[in-house]
Parts: sequence; structure tokens; C-alpha cells
Amino acid sequence: MYKGVAFKTSHRHSLSSSLFSLISSNQNSTMPMLTDPSTKYLPYTDIPFPKGYVRQWPNNRTTISPTWLSTDLRDGNQALVNPMSNSTKLELFRTLVKIGFKEIEVAYPSASDQEYNFVRSLIDDGEIPDDVSIQVITPARPELIMRSIQSLAGSKHAIVHLYNAVSPVFREIVFKHTKEDTIKLTLNAVRLVKKLTEEETAKSGTRFTLNYCLETFSQTEPEFAVELANKVLEEWGTATPDNKIIFNLAATVECAPSNYYADLVEYFSTNIHKRDSVIVSIHPHNDRGTAVAAAELGLLAGGDRIEGCLLGNGERTGNVDLITLALNMYSQGVSPRLDFSNLQEIVALVCKCNEMATPVRYPYAGQLVFSAFAGTHQDAIKKGLDAQSKRWEEVDRTGSGKKYWAMPYIPLDPKDLGYGYENLIRVSSQSGKAGTAYVVKQNLLLDLPRRMQVSFYQVIQRESERTGKEMTVASITSTFRSTYSVSSQPTGRLFLHEYRLLPLSPSSHQPSSPMSDYSDDPDFLHPAEETQALIRFEGDVSVDGTRRTIRGDGKDPVWAALEALRLDLEVELDVGESMSQTINADNLPHAKYATFIELSPPGSVSSKSGAGSIWGVGISSDVTTSKCRSIFSAANGLVGDKRFPRAKRVFTPRPGLSHRDSSWISDVRMRTGRPVAVTSDSQKQASLKASS
Repeated sequence: MYKGVAFKTSHRHSLSSSLFSLISSNQNSTMPMLTDPSTKYLPYTDIPFPKGYVRQWPNNRTTISPTWLSTDLRDGNQALVNPMSNSTKLELFRTLVKIGFKEIEVAYPSASDQEYNFVRSLIDDGEIPDDVSIQVITPARPELIMRSIQSLAGSKHAIVHLYNAVSPVFREIVFKHTKEDTIKLTLNAVRLVKKLTEEETAKSGTRFTLNYCLETFSQTEPEFAVELANKVLEEWGTATPDNKIIFNLAATVECAPSNYYADLVEYFSTNIHKRDSVIVSIHPHNDRGTAVAAAELGLLAGGDRIEGCLLGNGERTGNVDLITLALNMYSQGVSPRLDFSNLQEIVALVCKCNEMATPVRYPYAGQLVFSAFAGTHQDAIKKGLDAQSKRWEEVDRTGSGKKYWAMPYIPLDPKDLGYGYENLIRVSSQSGKAGTAYVVKQNLLLDLPRRMQVSFYQVIQRESERTGKEMTVASITSTFRSTYSVSSQPTGRLFLHEYRLLPLSPSSHQPSSPMSDYSDDPDFLHPAEETQALIRFEGDVSVDGTRRTIRGDGKDPVWAALEALRLDLEVELDVGESMSQTINADNLPHAKYATFIELSPPGSVSSKSGAGSIWGVGISSDVTTSKCRSIFSAANGLVGDKRFPRAKRVFTPRPGLSHRDSSWISDVRMRTGRPVAVTSDSQKQASLKASS
């Protein structure tokens, strides 16, 4: 968070030259990691808690959200390669307001006219809602303080963020100050801020709050930080429970574990005077990668307020990420009072304004954080979604219980952030059956049997390995349709266009009129009882693109269709497992039935993995049709390049011959489809004598 030191112009050139020389002299040198880093780096020091003191923060819980301060427009902006224009800052400011931030640090108005003008434009153009306070930052220098307070004239409520670095490394090396010098400089600045804000309040009615920042707090002696803050509190003189002063405890550089920062905050919080008139503000940076943890522990240790940026933008490794921090609370049932319902849009805007990209694995905001590629993860998520759906349906049905979120690997419902479930499971060659089955269920509404999941995943895995790419939702559903011939148009070598079911006479086994209605059990796919009458299946089927009729008899439509394949196409199949499903069961007028059936060549034994068998699927609003379609779907996968026999020709007598003596039939044979009389040798000789 360190904003830099305002050096006199005469010193700038010599400073730049010194830095350049230092960098140049080390460019060609190498410094390997030390085997004993303790010879170079010092560990963090102990906190001067009284002897026997018991830390409070390890036993505390966060049950309410803190006050949030977004510093995207200031701390975030100063770290950008290309700082935002004022129009871009305004777009981001409006988004921050929409999200729900009530305190927003908007500028460093004494740094440039552009910064000053941005503050003025927010006030003059009425961009600041009545319940939102703006904050500006200023170093502890009189001329810069005056310019900063001038920029706030006319706002309803403004926060003056006064800072100076107070740690030994800055006091002694950068400023050449003693502790006494630092105290004097700070109190003079506080005194001036108080005077100027009181004057401005009298003129414009603006209400001011002082936010004094102990810059580099995390590297400052805890006793000195408390001593200085208590002197500031006394000098300010007007802090009350209704008009509090803010102390910003900046971990300007994160140099120690997050538990150490929590100790520092607790020590400060328990030793500052008039604690009920003080807001302890947390400002962690992410140099060690633990800014979020430091912030969470800092809140447990007494923090009331958080300063940070969306997506953790800021100098070096950035400020604490307010999105991650807020959603961590949200996932524990604590409302952050910030709305990230459209997180994808917010992330896109922040990335555009900052001209930066978000890593795909970034917490909550990354493209892949709600995606699972590993098979075991996918299986757990699929089972979790199924179980949760049933649990929530039971809550809706009974009106009792709680629709709580409990999901393997996914701690927060993506739908709460504006995402769907379509990216929860992503399929690659490393995925498992559950991921593929989930995609099919979500997009085709088909709940595949377990053995079919294994079988179809092998198809997907081969395709993924062939292409070397992820299998997208579109590619998975397309592969499913082509593999199982799920189409209203002919696909594969066999395609059932339509069929008729004709009851057979028990005595003559001759068919009668087609059945107008056939009551079928969607769950029944096994041989019928011996006493059940036979049914003839007549199917109009495309065979290698040529339409023909096949026939077969059986106790029910499934077995009759299988017999038709055996008799007319010489395709003999055994039935393995089967399952049925009603799609849109809660809306029966629009329901459809899906039949899944496993077929295999006679005598083959299918393994647990499904090797040796092929699955088929049939979908229709009619139960029987779904079963018949599933037979041809599976048969397509088993026929391979088999040569089918030619279509059988069926003789039907011509109507004109129906009243002739039946003895003529013994002399009729079929040749090229025309009736021809067969004459004996004696009849031929008699015919020749008569003609002579």
C-alpha cells in the first residue's frame, strides 16, 4: 500500500541514477539460494502480550460482515501499467456502487489535476448515492492535505485517508527520523486535517471522518504503533461511538504468517484507548500469498473494516481480493452484503478496466474453478447432485427441512454467482464415465444405466485421445446421437421407420388386423409368459439405404422384433441388461419414454466393463416404440460390415385367379414374379397331335 515518498525535485535525478547503478551492477551477478537463510533473513518478532495472556482470536467466529472499502480506483489504479482514464474510473465506480460498496477510495487528488478533477466530477455530477462515502488519500504534508480536502467540498460524507510510514526501516533509512520526529510530523498533520475539515464543514456541510493509516504497520513495533495511535486519537479529540475515527493497520508488505498479523491486530485492538469510538481497518497485501487468510484472521482479532480490491489488484502481488474474501464468508452462511450474482460480468469489467487477465484457476472468478476433469471427482459431483436433487424435492414436498448445499468438491452453488452447471463436469481422456454420463443427463435428459455409462465413455475416451482435445458438450451429445442412431432420419446401416403389430391366431398362427392399441409396460423387457398369445412384428426398415419389410413373431414386441432381425437379416442377438426412464414424468401429456437395452451376439459373455456387448437407446412418446427403436439402435452397433441376405419375396395370389379350381396351384411356380403353368411330357405330345 506504500504510496511513495514525495521527494524534492533536486533529489529525483540523483535517486534515479543511484537506483540505475545499483540495478546495473547486479544484472550479471547470480545469487543462489542460501543453505542457511537465517544468516540473511530475520524471523518475525514476538508480540509483547502480558505474561499469561490468552489470545482471543483463535476462538472467535466471523458472524457478520465487515465494512468494505474498495480501493480499486486508487491503490489498484496506481499499480497499473496504463492507469485508468477518468471515464473508465467512472464506469468502475458505478459498478462498485451497484455491487453494494458503501465506502470507495476514489483518488489521490493532490497527485495530479486528473485525480483532482475526477473527485470533483463525482460530486458535481451527482454520481455519489447518499449512503455511499468517498475516500481520498493524502500524505502527511500540509500543501497536499489542503488540496485533498478542497477536492471533497460539497460531498455528503467524505473520509480523509491520512498516511505516513512509521516502521523502523522507513523512519531510520528513508526519512532519517526518530520516533519523536514521526510523532511530531503525524500530530501536526492531524491537527491541520482537523482544522481544514471543520472549516469546510462550516462552509459546505460536508461531514468528514479521519482515517489515519499507520503505513507499514506490520513491520512496526507493536508498542510504538499503539502509542502513536493513542496520541492521534487524543489530538483528533472528537471521536465518539457515533462519530468514530478509523485506524488503518496496513500490512503494506506482507512479511510474516497471517497468524502474526492477527496477533498484531489483537494487540492493537486491546490496547487502543476509547475502543468503542474506534474502527480498526484491515489492509493486507499479498506478498506471501496469504492476504485473504490474514484478512480473515485479522477480522477475528478485532478488525471492523476491510480495504482491498476486486480480484486483488495492487502493487507487486496486490491487495487482498475482496471477491474471494466476501464469497468465503458467503459460503459459510454469512451475508457479505455485496452482490456478486453476475460475477462473470463483474470479472470481465474489472479485467477490461485494468487491462489484465484472470487465471483460469483463480478462486471463484476463474473459468475452471467450477469444473472437474478427473473421473473420481466427476463421479462424486454427479452423485452429489443427484442426492441433493432428491433431498430438495423432499423439502418441497413436505414443507419441512432446509435446502442446504452439500456437494463434493464444490463448496458454493455456481448458480448463486450467475453460472450454470454446464461447466461443472468437463470431459477429457483423463475423465471417467460419470462425467460423460452427467453431460448426457444435463443436455439430453437421459439417465444412463451404469454399464452403458462405461460403454459410452470408452467411445468418448477413444475420440478424445484421437483428437487430443477436450470433449465439449456439443461433441459429446453429437457422438452420443451418432453412436446410438438417435435421429428422426436414417442413420447407421439399420433404421426403423415404422412398424405394425398383428395378433396371431392361436390355432392357425395367421395374422389378423393390426393392433390399434397395445398396452405395454415400460419396465417389462423379458420373455412373456408361455400362455401369452404370439404377436407378429412387421417393420419397415432401411437396410443400407434400401427400404424393406422384415417380419418376426414373438410373445411381445421386443422379442418379435429380435426374431424379425434373425429371420430376415440373419442378425441374432441376446438381451443383457435393460432399463427404462420417463422423461418429463411430472408433465405426462408431454412425457417421453427412453429404453436402454444391452445386446450381444449369442454365446458371448459381457465383462463388467461392457466389452462384448453393445447398448442401444430408443426414445418416443410411445412405450413400445421406444423399445423397438432401442433394438435397432443396439443392432446398428453390432452388425459391423456384415453382409445382409437379399429381401425375401412373398407370393400373393392375383384376384382374378381366386375362383379357379384349386388343382391349378400344383402347376404354378414363381419365376421372376410371374405365374407360369407347368406341362408334363404326355400332355405336350397330346397337344401336338391335336394341332396336326
